[in-house]
Amino acid sequence: MPSTTITRGNALQTFYVGPSLTPAAVATATTAAQTFTVAGLLSTDHVIVSCQAAQTAGVFIADARCSADNTLSIQFGNVTAGSLTPTAGTYILDVVRFEGPLPTTAG
Repeated sequence: MPSTTITRGNALQTFYVGPSLTPAAVATATTAAQTFTVAGLLSTDHVIVSCQAAQTAGVFIADARCSADNTLSIQFGNVTAGSLTPTAGTYILDVVRFEGPLPTTAG
């Protein structure tokens, strides 16, 4: 619920979304950012992403962010000696929407 006090980067909302994603292959021993359309995301949202099913062996999620409104960017990594495709299916997004600007210091 919105605050009536000065905004200090508090979490206004935390919610979960479960889009179905189909990632592309990731080359040998590298990381690659891939973008997906997820309606309702804001560029200022903070996201934590996990795959509901078991991830392909050798693939990991290195980073996730909202790169633009309605756009999720996931950086997948591949630690093997061959090209691998991350698991397709439902990914769980823990979305934190902030109230006002984030502070530059703690406290």
